[in-house]
Amino acid sequence: MTKLLSHISISPATLADAEAILEIYASYVRDSSVSFEADPPSLAEIEARISANLCSHGYFVAKEAGVILGYAYGSQYRPRPAYNTTAEVSVYLAPQAKGCGLARALYKVLLAHLAARGFHTVIGIVTTPNPASVRLHNACGFELVGTLREVGRKFDNWHGTAIYQRMIGNDETAA
Repeated sequence: MTKLLSHISISPATLADAEAILEIYASYVRDSSVSFEADPPSLAEIEARISANLCSHGYFVAKEAGVILGYAYGSQYRPRPAYNTTAEVSVYLAPQAKGCGLARALYKVLLAHLAARGFHTVIGIVTTPNPASVRLHNACGFELVGTLREVGRKFDNWHGTAIYQRMIGNDETAA
């Protein structure tokens, strides 16, 4: 672990964290194809997303000296009851926090939280190309289970998605 990680605390997000979360996420929306959103969401939308996912799936922030450097959350994978023990997971970092293991630390906390809540499977959807996210998901024990080619168009370019899956539940007979 780097020196940066020795001073990091990871805790559940609060609505007071929404502005900093929006600041991190907005750069992904504006400057990259990592997110397929065309425009950054409003502060009210980020607050609604935190509220919707915090209790059901978990929403965590990583802070150093009170400054949010990244966040991770789980959300509903699909709306059918059969998917109730499957969660989609996401992680985003501030530029200065990339490359120090913070995303892995956030995922570790989130995945433990989801497993404790009875979730069995987690899904990570990665826009391609995105080598850093591929490395992250591989390092966190996810397996590439499929790809969808040219399913999103942003900045006049086609992008695919890679679907990563990891079993986290206690029922190892299904794994």
